[in-house]
Amino acid sequence: MTPRKLLALVLAPALCAIPAFAALKVGDRAPDFQAQASLGGKVSAFSLAAALKKGPVVLYFYPAAFTPGCTVEAHDFAEAIDQYKALGAMVIGVSHDPIDKLNQFSVSECRGKFPVAADPDQHIMKAYDAVLAAKPQYANRTSYVIAPDGRILYTYTDLKPGQHVANTLAALRQWKAQSAK
Repeated sequence: MTPRKLLALVLAPALCAIPAFAALKVGDRAPDFQAQASLGGKVSAFSLAAALKKGPVVLYFYPAAFTPGCTVEAHDFAEAIDQYKALGAMVIGVSHDPIDKLNQFSVSECRGKFPVAADPDQHIMKAYDAVLAAKPQYANRTSYVIAPDGRILYTYTDLKPGQHVANTLAALRQWKAQSAK
């Protein structure tokens, strides 16, 4: 084995563990999308443009329904949903999972509190640069806060689910405080 290949093998796991940064930046226009979404096991059409007419949107991407980290993250968002509503925001999760699987996930893990959208062809993930580089069939764990005008207020990427809720709530609070001035 060449030294270059050995170095690549040694560094690859470490590089995958480093939080990545989404290509879409604060201030960028959020790509509009429509998708099938499940809320409490009921399928409906979701439109980002329509949702933004009601207030800010927290759009979060997660690798796969019913995996350990995604279950923790869904529980965290469900527990915090009243805080999001108090800030005038809605939450929607997106993964590559088929809508039938998301029907179950939306009831059990999301507790019927927020919708999860199916992106089986990954067009939404790709538009938001939320494809997991190490396993491109999955979404990276990336959260966006999008203002009602369609601009990105905040972005955060980390495969660990622990800070996504706290960070997006903080971004919404900051936006709300600045909007009130």
